[in-house]
Formats: sequence, structure tokens, C-alpha cells
Amino acid sequence: MLPALLLLFIGSGCAALIYEIVWLQLLQLVIGLTTGSLGVLLGAYMGGMCLGSWLLPRVVSARHHPLRVYAVLELGIGVIGIAILTGMPWVSQIYTSLGGSGFGGIAVRCVVAGVCLVPPTLLMGATLPAVSRWVKTTPEGVSWLGFFYGGNIAGAVFGCLLAGFYLLRQHDMPYATYVAAAINALVASLALILAALIPFKPAPEAATSSGATVSRPAGPAMGGFAPVYIAIALSGLAALGAEVVWTRLLGLTFGGTTYTFSIILAVFLVGLGLGSSLGSMVARVTARPRLALGVCQMLLAGTVAWAAWMITASLPFWPVNPQLALSPWSLFQLDMARCLWAVLPAALLWGASFPLALAAASPRGQDSGRLVGGVYAANTVGAILGSLLFSLILIPNEHIGTQGSQRILILISAISGLIVLASLLWSDAPAAGSAQERPLSVTGAIGMTAALALAFVLAWNVGQIPWGVVAYGRFFATYGDQFAPGIVTSEQDVPHGGGGPSTYCEYVGEGLNGTVAVTLRTDGVRSFHSAGKVQASNDPRDMRLQRMLGHISALAFPNPTNVLVVACGAGVTAGSFIPHTNIQRIVICDIEPLVPNDVTPRFGKENYDVVANPRVTVVHDDGRHFIRTTREKFDIITSDPIDPWVKGCAALNTVEYYQMCKAHLNPGGVMSLWIPFYESNSQTIKSVLATFFKVFPNGIVWSNDENGTGYDAVLFGQVQPTVIDVNQLQDRLDRPEYAAVKQSLEDVGFHSAVDLLATYAARAADLGDWMKDAQINTDRNLRLQYLAGMALNNYQETMILNDITRTYQFPSNLFVGDSVRVRLLEDRLKIRNPPALPPPPHPIDDFPRP
Repeated sequence: MLPALLLLFIGSGCAALIYEIVWLQLLQLVIGLTTGSLGVLLGAYMGGMCLGSWLLPRVVSARHHPLRVYAVLELGIGVIGIAILTGMPWVSQIYTSLGGSGFGGIAVRCVVAGVCLVPPTLLMGATLPAVSRWVKTTPEGVSWLGFFYGGNIAGAVFGCLLAGFYLLRQHDMPYATYVAAAINALVASLALILAALIPFKPAPEAATSSGATVSRPAGPAMGGFAPVYIAIALSGLAALGAEVVWTRLLGLTFGGTTYTFSIILAVFLVGLGLGSSLGSMVARVTARPRLALGVCQMLLAGTVAWAAWMITASLPFWPVNPQLALSPWSLFQLDMARCLWAVLPAALLWGASFPLALAAASPRGQDSGRLVGGVYAANTVGAILGSLLFSLILIPNEHIGTQGSQRILILISAISGLIVLASLLWSDAPAAGSAQERPLSVTGAIGMTAALALAFVLAWNVGQIPWGVVAYGRFFATYGDQFAPGIVTSEQDVPHGGGGPSTYCEYVGEGLNGTVAVTLRTDGVRSFHSAGKVQASNDPRDMRLQRMLGHISALAFPNPTNVLVVACGAGVTAGSFIPHTNIQRIVICDIEPLVPNDVTPRFGKENYDVVANPRVTVVHDDGRHFIRTTREKFDIITSDPIDPWVKGCAALNTVEYYQMCKAHLNPGGVMSLWIPFYESNSQTIKSVLATFFKVFPNGIVWSNDENGTGYDAVLFGQVQPTVIDVNQLQDRLDRPEYAAVKQSLEDVGFHSAVDLLATYAARAADLGDWMKDAQINTDRNLRLQYLAGMALNNYQETMILNDITRTYQFPSNLFVGDSVRVRLLEDRLKIRNPPALPPPPHPIDDFPRP
């Protein structure tokens, strides 16, 4: 019946990954999307699994039928999964009142994550040790333990893809939770049926008559098996560290959508599952499992070096132009193939390490539950340390970064193998209850030394990710011939005009939450890059949008005194408030400290040196988390985050987020945000607009276009209907105290109030019919990130703008004032929004006829 148990583990693994994706997504909405928050969540998640694997064999007697124990655990996971979903609103309310920044805020995050994640993950971690009691600690039994682990991971792969590409894309988090709970119930039912059909008789030495577990011979970690436990812990550390590093780098190359992260995780899990099966087969036949484990770890050093070389020096140069793809699914297949090519070899060996470690640390007669629980716990402890060490310390360190991190990963793998193999040099006596394993020969010792030396050579030759990948991501291969090598140290090093490269890099930084760059073109355009694309620049078109976002908001409010800017970027939007002398407090909230510290000052001319201004306070936090936990209210909240297709950004565009912003506005306050029409499609833009207008039903779209050619826009909302007196607005701009504001507008082509207001495109009331099929983005579904991820390589900005302005009518109740100025504005808007043309003929009608 062991194959039937394998099927149970496949179902269990599927449910577990669905839960993991849903729970981490739910809790990130509450405690924030920073790397620190993610570290807390992963620590609580994996810590619970580690604790469960270690506790079960010490708490639950070996006399109980393993399948009944397993069934109870699965039912418990399903019940708690639904309870977390149901109780999350209360968790959110409690956290809102207690959370914050600083050490106290981190402590509260840890408590919230622990309370929500440790109970279910403790049960998850206990499932493998529970069922492992079905088998004995013989070579054949240990091989089945590895197959169980591989089956669990195979189910996890399916669950990852099912959640990322269907359950959450087509439905929402509650639906995905119910599916996972149904799988738990099905697995538990099958386990109970099998338990009724198959009697279980514990081994005579497994338990006493009273049911208490008998003490075993010297515990593995306390005796001769310590090198094995250290090696498997280092293996877990390297595996999770590599996943952190490679996910960041591959996210730049493929585009950081939610689908990209699902693909990377699925490939990693595929490697672990296949590797575990291969390792199980080796463990079943080999008489020297410790030697096999050591060789596996040594080979890992080479495969980690292979992945590092592929990710930094090969994949970015593959001739891939995403604009040529006719469907996002074709790109997903290509990304899957590229990811498999780079990551799979190392993942295979990490997967093989677990069953080999079981075989190397299994004295005969040991409780198999204790064996699996101990090895699994050691591996998980290493994984927790690897995740936190690389994400919070090594990658953000300017002297280490991803390049140094990959060097460290190579050396950790080699050292792990060295520890195991070295134990065969001086350990002639077998550990208690284990079979004798021959010591390493002289030839083997020489080979071990040579492998260690080769690992150092490979680590030394790991390259840095090209700055063009940081700046332009998936388009690096398309436009790479325009990029100058290296990083310039001063603006004078960039030639103006002439042939050769047109784009030079001034700065690259790897921070806690992302990798950023600043480039300078030979025509003088300086750009800020994040998520592998331009996010802000001093290009006239971008400058106009950034100034619109600030000035329209400030001029619509009679006398604003405090402002919150979510996302700093180049600082131009935040800097637009500096000329408004009545504004006394400007709070800038950015998730990545490198941006306001190192990027924004490079745009000092355009942003009025905003971060150095005494009226400005910079907060390093997730914008949503800051708004959730602050008690301050603002006259203006403006949001300028990165593109909605970037994983996690959809949380800044949900109904719940806008409601939080609305609750933190003073009476008459203004909410505004940037929305890109490029790299998008109609369904994505409809979702953004309909979600915003659901909270701000009087909202307005201000278009930043050129002669009707779409680009991007500003969404604007007030609680009460907006009324703009064109005369009063011009009078304000003509006052001496507004001279700097007027000059700031003239610098980007707005020479009067009419010029600025002529960017009007539509109101919510005009777009009802167009948005009737829009999908509302909520915390429950985060629909936007799935829509936007599918539309990433679309360029339909002009069509989208035409759709928005197709029903244009002059809003006489929005613009009031002197009839001359209002009529002038009406004429300007008629020119910008001509009557809709009939749709073009079908392309077939343009074909030449014989």
C-alpha cells in the first residue's frame, strides 16, 4: 500500500502550497510587503513546520496507527485554514490598532504572524514524520521515505501552478482556501479508509505497553551523525538562500509578475521532487550513503555556479524580444524553459540531499518518525536561516549583493560536502545501531581537496548581473547594443551626441526590497529604474505627468497644509509640493530605502532637492502599511507606485486600500494616483478605474498624452463632487506667493490654468457603460496583478485613451467661472477630444483584390 500513501502525500503537498500562497498574501496585506515582513512570515511558516516535525514523534506515541494520525493532522490543517480566512478581518483590526514602525512594530508583526501561521504549519510539519512510522529504517524503508518527500513536493508543484495560474487568477483567496480544505478532507478520508483496511502493528521495540516511546540509542545529532545533520542544515540554508537570490535576478530578466514568481517556485519544487526520487533510489542501493551525501553536496557547488553563470552571463543575452509574442502563454513557456535550464540542476541535487541524509543518519531500529522529524527539522532550520540571512543581510550589503551572495552559496555547498566527507576520514567506528561505512580512501581525499579548490575558483569567477538587466529587464537583449559597459563616475563621462552607445549607467543599488538603477542618455535624459524598467525620468513627457500629479492635487484643495506621497521615485511628484509655501508638512513613504537616500538626490534640479527640505519627512515602509497604522490625516494623499503588473503592487490599488486612504483624508481632501496606459490593455485599465471610482464615485481622469497618442494619466478623487473655478485658479497662479508654482508648471508646458485643466479626459459618470464588465480589485482577489501580468507586453495606450474619451462631453458642472475662460477651456477640450470616429474597416477589406 505504499504507492497509495504516495498519492496521499501528493494531495497533502498540493493543499499545503495553496495555503502557503494564500496565507502569505493575506498576511502581507495586513503587516506590509517589505522584505522584513516577508522574512517574519517565512520564519513563522517554516518555524512552525520545523517545530511540528520535531515534536510529533516526541508527543504522539508510536502505537497509534500512522494513517489515523495523518488523517487527524490533515483535518486539523483544513479547519485552521478556514479559521484563518474567517478570522483575518479581526486580525486586521487588532493589528491596525497595535502595529507601527520600529522595534515595537516588528514585535507585533512577529506575534501576528506566529498566531496565524504556527498552528497550521506545525500540523503540516508533523505529517511526514507521522506517516514515516509506516516504514522501517532499512535501506528499502528509507527509500520510501524519500519517495514520500518527493510525492509531497510533486503535489506542491501542482498546487503552486494551480493557485497561481487558475484559482487566484479566475477566483479569489476564499475560493482557493476552500479548494485546499476540500483536498485536506479528501486526503484524510482516504487515509482513514486505508487505516480501516490495513492493520498496523508497531515494531516490538517501538513502544512500551503503556504507550510511551522508548528512548533510543545515542541521538543522531549527539553522536556520530552530527556531520550529516550539519550538512543537511547547510543544504537547506543554501537552497533557500539561492531561491531568494535567483528569484530577484530572474524577476528582472522575465518581468516581476505574479506568474514569473509562480514559474520560478514551480521549477524549484520540480527539481526538489525529482531529486528526492532519484536520491531515494540511490539510498536504496548504496552501502555508503554518507559518501553519496558528501558527493552530492560537492556537486551542488558546481550546479550553483552553473546557475549563477546562466543567470548573469547567459540568459540575459538570449535573443528574446517580448514584444514579438502573440500570447502571454508563449512567453510563460519560454520563461519556464529558461528557468529549468538554469535552476533545475541545483534543485535536483538539493532534492536528492534529503533522502541521502535520511539514509546516512538512520541507525537500524530507530523510530522512523524521530529520524524523519530530526532530519526535516535540521533542514528547515537551515532554510529559515538562509531565507533571513540572504534577504535581510547579504543582498542589501553594498559589498556583497547578489554577486557575493552567489559566491557564498557555492562555498556553503562545498563546505557542506567537506564536513560529511571529512567525517569519513577520521571516523572508523560506526554510530550506534548503524552499518559500518568504509573510510574515505587517499584518492577520495585528494578528490575532495580538488573539489574544494575548484569551488573556490568557481566562486571567484561569478559575475555581476549586467546593469542593463537592472535597468531594462526583459528588453536587455533587444536594446543591449545601446548600453555602454561599466558605470560612469560623473556626468562629465557621458558624451553628448556622436555615435556609439546612447545610454550610460550612473548608479546601481541592491536594496532590501528591490534593485534600482539610474541611467543617463547622451541626449541628457536621466532615468530612475526599478523592476527592470523606467519608473521616472526628466524626459518632458514624464516630467509633465509627475508635475500634474502634484500640482492638480495641491491646486484643487483651497489651502493644503500637509501631504502624504506614497512612493518617492525620482522625487518630482513630491517636489511639486515644495513651491506651495502653504504646505508645511510633506511625508514621503517609500518601501526601498535606497530610493530616497541614493536615487532621488540625483534628480535634485527637477525635484527642488525635496528630500533635503526641512518640511519633508521620509518614512521607509510599505505605503499601505503606513496608512493602515498611522493616526495622522492629510489634506492630500498622492500615490505614485510602480506598475500594477509588478507582484505586490496590486495591494496599492484595492478597494480596501482606497477606503483606508479616504479615511485618512481631512474634509475636502484629495486622493490622486498615477496610472500607466502603456504595457497594459483595456481590461486592466477598466479594473483600475472601476476600483478607484467605487470608492471615489466623483473621480476624474486627467490624461498625459501627446496629440491624442495615449501614454499615462492621473486619477483624481474627492469625497464631495469636485468644482473648479477656472478664474480663481488662474488668480491664485498670478499671485506673487504662487510665482514658483507658476514657474514649475511653465517648465513642463502649462502656461496657464486653462493649459493644466485641458488635460481633462473623463469623469466616472461618463465611463459607466465602458466599465460595466470591469473586474473590481479587492483584498480578497487582488485581481489586478493577474490581469496586468497577462497584459504586460501589450501596447494599446492610444486605443485605451480613445475608449475613455469616446463619450466626451464638456463637464459644465465641474469647470465654472468667467464665461470667457470657461469657453476657452471648452474649445481646447474639443480640440483634444474630437468626435469619435467610426471604427476602422476590418483588415481583410484592405487586402488588394484581383
